[in-house]
Amino acid sequence: MGWPSHHSGSVAHMIALLARRFAGLLLTLLIVSLLIFTVMDLLPGDPASIMLGTSASPETLAALRHDLGLDQPLILRYGQWLTGVFSGDLGQSYTYGVPVAALIVERLAVTLPLALMAIVLSVAIALPLGALAAARRGGILAVIATVFSQVSIAVPGFWVGLLLIILFSTTLGLMPAGGFPGWRAGLLPALQALVMPAIALAMPQAGVLTRVARSAVLETMHEDFARTAVAKGLSRSAVLWRHVVPNALIPILTVIGLQFTFLIAGAVLVENVFNLPGLGRLALQALAQRDIIVMQDVVLFFAALVIVMNFIVDLSYLAIDPRMRKTV
Repeated sequence: MGWPSHHSGSVAHMIALLARRFAGLLLTLLIVSLLIFTVMDLLPGDPASIMLGTSASPETLAALRHDLGLDQPLILRYGQWLTGVFSGDLGQSYTYGVPVAALIVERLAVTLPLALMAIVLSVAIALPLGALAAARRGGILAVIATVFSQVSIAVPGFWVGLLLIILFSTTLGLMPAGGFPGWRAGLLPALQALVMPAIALAMPQAGVLTRVARSAVLETMHEDFARTAVAKGLSRSAVLWRHVVPNALIPILTVIGLQFTFLIAGAVLVENVFNLPGLGRLALQALAQRDIIVMQDVVLFFAALVIVMNFIVDLSYLAIDPRMRKTV
């Protein structure tokens, strides 16, 4: 009878833990939304004036400000915006005249696959390179990992993108220099348009992840269980990939989670270099056109993505390392 009691206690502890984390997530989102709305309201420039131009009469300007709700108190406008966000109504774009939710979904269809391709490429390069460099300290792989991480971190992603365009588009003519044909044009043309931007985004992230993977694997290799596995006669390769790397995943997962949100939110320059109609480019265009509602919603989406991703990473800690369930 003792086991079911202990098991139910563990389940109750996990449920309480998840409830606390989720409540913290909602509170953080609420605070971030208030900060975003306040900062956007303080930005110089009047959307109504930008839409109508400098020749508009004061009466016309006042009428448009009333139609847009810009003459209402700040707290009332914030409440209306937040209510709309929770109900799925993100408002209407001043510039494009379409629902902001539709704009975000349309642009996310470019940015999300781009970020996924970049993170897969980053992990595929960094995890094996970092792990092997840690296992073979002093060898050629360790030197390659060090040089690669230093160079890729130092070189900005947009500059890598320009080099790729010069080499593979202008010189060799193998890849499109920019633009996005859309997913309706076919899977292959769409993915081909995202390959070079994904490489440009992935390289700096792969450099950071290589360092983290190498350090995490080095630290885990000195644990007692790793030495025990070696003493039992397991090969170095088996110890590395079956025991050391899985136990070194927590710091690696943290960086991967942060990198994924950065790749979505920080792809503005790369999307502009390759002329991609992504979410980052939408944010830049909204800022230039003073489209406040689009800016608010896109920035809130980016912030929510970071917060939710951190929540998912926290949950992955609990799944990977049961010891952490007793300490949180």
